Amino acid sequence: MKVIFIDAYNVINSWPNFKDFKNLDSDIVRQKLIDIMENYAAFNDCRVFLVFDAHSSQKSGNRQINISKNLSVVFTNYGELADTYIERIVHKIGKKSEVIVVTSDYLEQQTVFQRGASRISSLEFYKDICEANSKIKIEIKKKNILKVVSYL
Repeated sequence: MKVIFIDAYNVINSWPNFKDFKNLDSDIVRQKLIDIMENYAAFNDCRVFLVFDAHSSQKSGNRQINISKNLSVVFTNYGELADTYIERIVHKIGKKSEVIVVTSDYLEQQTVFQRGASRISSLEFYKDICEANSKIKIEIKKKNILKVVSYL
């Protein structure tokens, strides 16, 4: 199964659909991204880790919340950046599994590539998300048409 690590705040700050959310509460913005990624992960049957920096939070210890079998949300340790967390995990599994890291941070892209992962920019991934959403809508329409036909 393909494993995708996403630098969440890098994505939020890069994607055009989040520009309108900049003034909203950060919990709302995080939840919007979680919802998007839950649909994407389920539709593509991949394992996604959405990693949020918690370097300025006073809470200690990584917190990983398993949203579904396909999606986990990770809040890093106090003082730890998402980049550092992703690099550490990719170092452990990068050469054993198909791993993709989503970030627009060039240095991060180079580091994870050296550790066996593929990398994709946040904007390239946004295009993948848009394509997946289009396919999801088509599938939903097909299923709704089949339901109507079966009632006739």
